[in-house]
Amino acid sequence: MRYTILCYHNEEITSSWTVEEDAEVIERLKAVNRKWAKNFEPIVRLMPTTAATTLRKSENIVTDGPFAETKEQLLGFYVVNVDSYEVAVQIAREMAEANPGGAYELRPIALYYPNGEAIEDAPTP
Repeated sequence: MRYTILCYHNEEITSSWTVEEDAEVIERLKAVNRKWAKNFEPIVRLMPTTAATTLRKSENIVTDGPFAETKEQLLGFYVVNVDSYEVAVQIAREMAEANPGGAYELRPIALYYPNGEAIEDAPTP
């Protein structure tokens, strides 16, 4: 079963970290990554929201930047392939311990071929 673990944090906090502070968090996360390496698929660290572009469907316009009404921004995500929902939650808990503040959102995912055929149905927790 595949899940995505979405990583949220306040960009004002994370962008104020020194290079050393950021490196410390990354090292703690790498320890979790090494422990669960066989379960990890793509890991994505997003660039700051100042580099984002948003398409607003209701107005059919494209704007620079993220204009969602949120206190925390999506910083990146992990895709994990695990035997159970409980294992995915455990991985998210360990990442949360390694990275102070913010939140981790866990969502089951389904994979599709570009032609729209399902590769794998989304699991249910």
